[in-house]
Amino acid sequence: MTDSADGAAAPAGVGEELARARAALGLSVADIARQLKFAARQIEAMEQDRFEELPSGTFARGMVRSYARLLKLEPEALVGRMARRVAVPDNAAAVASARRPIPFNDNTSRTNLIYAALSLAILAMIAVVVFQWQRERADAARLTFVPAAQAPAETQRIAAVSPVAIPPLSLGSQQKEETTAPSPPAEGHRRIVMKFERAAWVEVRGGNGKTLLSRLNPAGSEQTVEGKPPFALIIGNAQHVQLSYEDRPIDLAPHVKVEVARFTLE
Repeated sequence: MTDSADGAAAPAGVGEELARARAALGLSVADIARQLKFAARQIEAMEQDRFEELPSGTFARGMVRSYARLLKLEPEALVGRMARRVAVPDNAAAVASARRPIPFNDNTSRTNLIYAALSLAILAMIAVVVFQWQRERADAARLTFVPAAQAPAETQRIAAVSPVAIPPLSLGSQQKEETTAPSPPAEGHRRIVMKFERAAWVEVRGGNGKTLLSRLNPAGSEQTVEGKPPFALIIGNAQHVQLSYEDRPIDLAPHVKVEVARFTLE
């Protein structure tokens, strides 16, 4: 308490009363800060009536209330005396503002979500198509294609011979082809026969991973490959290649992408 000008005792300030009660209990500022989980500077601000340094509004009132209860003082009386020193925010206005509905149209939101989902799906599909196209294009770029070759040199030489000599030569070639039949493949082996209408690059790997054929084949040529299945094949310019497996024709069309066929024969 302090003496007023007319001799009457003036009531002590809120901070002074808190400080006296703390000292009477033999507690230090650090003790109070530790028990209330406040900063020491906040305890000192309350004891020196520097409430403007505390969190504003309800928080400052709550801190004084907690401090008073710890010291066994009447909290509401102290809070009432320091209330005019602390500005309290208009909570009702804040709550009303938060509860004000946001002017969104349900149909517009639903439409935007649908468009966003469709856009993501379309972008994903485009990315997959572009990736596959670039991959196939890169594979095809590694293959070397040449235009259809001219007639073989032997045919040109035959054409230069007189017409009288051609029939016996043709007959002899035909008889040789008829008498030379392909031998059957070894046990456990399978045979692949390819005929090339145009130049085409081919790679064939056997069941053991060994490369059985890897070359560019000219137009009009034929290749026979034997080995143990399964066979892994890569055929460029595949639409101009006829393939048979164990005398059974194989349709390459389902396996062709960007003129290159990739498939396996069991």
